[in-house]
Amino acid sequence: MELDVVKAELVLPTHLSFKQVQMYEKYPKGQSRGRHWKHLKQILQAENYQNFPADEPTYVNIESPPSMHPCKKICDITGYEAPYYDPRTNLRYANADVFKLVRSLPNEYVQRYLALRNAAVVLK
Repeated sequence: MELDVVKAELVLPTHLSFKQVQMYEKYPKGQSRGRHWKHLKQILQAENYQNFPADEPTYVNIESPPSMHPCKKICDITGYEAPYYDPRTNLRYANADVFKLVRSLPNEYVQRYLALRNAAVVLK
């Protein structure tokens, strides 16, 4: 009986489940490691909006009506949402600690805070 010799190649999987993946294997040179977000300027340049007809709505010329929801009231001191306002100074505040600070402010500082909000009034 004659034995036939069979020539076979050993095929290994590209990734072994027990082996930790190295960073250079996961991200080959030149490949980004995460999602890169485009800025508005890059989107506008890529879209070539100047080539579109003027009457066609695009990201640049779209118009929307004003919001139906009321504006959020923001604390003049902290920037948090302010459910309260001081009737004496007309400043909005978020909590009791800020209220103590509001009441201790000199009149000129109160006027400056109101001017920042475009609600400047002369207080007596």
